[in-house]
Amino acid sequence: MIYPSRDFDRRRFIELAAGGFLGVRASGSVMAAAGDKSTIPMRENPATQLVYLFMAGGMSHIDTFDLKPGHANQGHTDALNTNVDGIRVSKHLPSLAKHADKLCVVNSLTSTAGDHEKGNYFMHTSYEQRATIRHPGLGAWGQKMNGKLNPTMPGSVFIGKESRFHGSGGFFEPEFEPLAISEAKYGLKYSRRSGVDLERFDRRLSLANDLDKEFIERYGNKPVRAYGDMYADAVRLMESPDLKAFNIHTESKETQERYGKDPFGQGCLLARRLVESNVRTVEVSYTGWDTHINNFTSMPLLCGTMDQAVGALLDDLDRIGKLESTVVVLTTEFGRTPIVNKNAGRDHFPQAFTSVVAGGGFKGGYVYGKTSEGAEEVTENPVTIPDFNATIAYSLGIPIDQILYSPSKRPFTVAHKGKPVLDLFA
Repeated sequence: MIYPSRDFDRRRFIELAAGGFLGVRASGSVMAAAGDKSTIPMRENPATQLVYLFMAGGMSHIDTFDLKPGHANQGHTDALNTNVDGIRVSKHLPSLAKHADKLCVVNSLTSTAGDHEKGNYFMHTSYEQRATIRHPGLGAWGQKMNGKLNPTMPGSVFIGKESRFHGSGGFFEPEFEPLAISEAKYGLKYSRRSGVDLERFDRRLSLANDLDKEFIERYGNKPVRAYGDMYADAVRLMESPDLKAFNIHTESKETQERYGKDPFGQGCLLARRLVESNVRTVEVSYTGWDTHINNFTSMPLLCGTMDQAVGALLDDLDRIGKLESTVVVLTTEFGRTPIVNKNAGRDHFPQAFTSVVAGGGFKGGYVYGKTSEGAEEVTENPVTIPDFNATIAYSLGIPIDQILYSPSKRPFTVAHKGKPVLDLFA
């Protein structure tokens, strides 16, 4: 009779790291070839890292960063003055009000994708969702163009439960897929080599490599070789001191409470630790913003959780000297209707909404774009989704019009036809 052992946990970690967490897929050939060189001048001293905070469900712009005091559309959300004259935010964002001098608020985003799935995909990729292709996200583009910062760590990490349409590797090679972690409090599962000494562990790996040798020689195409490379990367990570970055429980109780003990707060704390360990891109997803019903009772909790975590993240990135080299993006798939519906809620509204960027050379204490008196339409400096993503790419030193080809030889760029909004930079 065979009894289960701890070996299962170790094997499971390596399988997940190589086969899923670090992005190797068994099907399909994923490859890209460089095309024409970029003609848009590269930004001097670009940022090197990205923290992408995605408010899944559609964050209400009029209840967060685009307040319209005195207008009937405003409802029960009051405005709060910030540490920058002339900038007001929701009363539910007291921490970010104290960080307004670090925030670059874009109040003029506009999109045509009013469905969650399509809007999420469009925001992450700059392309409309198609059944025939998966487009890479910004994290994959950054790693593809600029490589890893830490060769032991994954190039990008996704933290959250809603991972269907996060910034994936798309049609790029498997190594550009992000490592996915459902909840920060669990860290990186199955990653410890407990119960087996290094010599025995290495001997077992050597035996596995011998067994795989004939298969690799016979079917040594790119996906197969990538699987082997990712397997080796997973083993190196198991033995690396960098593995401790995934354990947020080494932080003091005070620090953990400062971010918040909820999954999003813990995710932002893990994001800070991964930035310190030179992971190039970290995304943290926060679901629940689909406030069709009882918008005004939901917003205090949603905003409070987001406000506490993002405020702590900005504090720490600034304290450790990482804010200038890290772009922090706070975004969503679309806004919500300024007019309140019969259920005291707000519905989907892609016509006008808000996103915020900080660090990475962006202007702090700055508001760009404007909506109408009731926040129903963009009236000044409209920014499309591809424009917004082109701006982030430009800040990160990703060439905007560098063409890469999908396996079917179709040309793609990081932000489709978007142009960077240079007025957002200091």
